[in-house]
Amino acid sequence: MIRLKKIFISIHVLVFVMILTGCSVKYSFNAGAIDYSKYSSISIADFPNNAELVNPTLSQIFAETLRDKFTRQTRLQVLKQNGNMHLEGEIVGYQLAAMAISADSYASETKLTLTINVRFVDSKNPENSFNDSRYIASQIFDSNRLLSDVEPELIDILVKEIVDKIYNDTVAKW
Repeated sequence: MIRLKKIFISIHVLVFVMILTGCSVKYSFNAGAIDYSKYSSISIADFPNNAELVNPTLSQIFAETLRDKFTRQTRLQVLKQNGNMHLEGEIVGYQLAAMAISADSYASETKLTLTINVRFVDSKNPENSFNDSRYIASQIFDSNRLLSDVEPELIDILVKEIVDKIYNDTVAKW
């Protein structure tokens, strides 16, 4: 009886181990639909700031954040030019707008909006390429605060949101 019990437990342990080693679920949110046998690089140009209201560091912050996203989340070599894929564009909007009006007729909230025009060239699959896609992100902040006090944090949020959208539209295919 004890021997039968040991065999029964051994079989259960063996089946359990086989299930654990034989079944696995693998998923990734990073390198989406990239076929690394076809693609080895992406070139990301600088994005000049052509907006009416200009933040002097915005162009550099945006381009570096975009390059960093592809460096961290793909195995693609990030180049300035001549990649298998190519991203370029320009900052076309950086605007402040009064939002909520308080009882004393002053704006109680202000919205900062960033607009970036992007062109994407896929040299291996030209049907994936796109021209002049416009990416827009906005953040609202309390009008009692100075723009200079909240601007670095808001730029970080806006840039990351747009970079994520561009990444998803180009290589993640979400």
